[in-house]
Amino acid sequence: MVILVKTNEIRKWDNTKINEEIGTLKRELFDLRFKQATGQLENTARISNVKKAIARMKTVLNERNAK
Repeated sequence: MVILVKTNEIRKWDNTKINEEIGTLKRELFDLRFKQATGQLENTARISNVKKAIARMKTVLNERNAK
């Protein structure tokens, strides 16, 4: 399980690390959705937290590409 971090911390990372974390979070999101479909997921809020973390990381990448 990846620890969710704030946007200020994400901005300190390089693009490679951000892309690696996005990949890890996407795999975790897949696993969470699978558990939810089979009724094994206890913490349903984790899905939205992971989605938001992915969005934060993509936002930082897009900000860097816009410059």
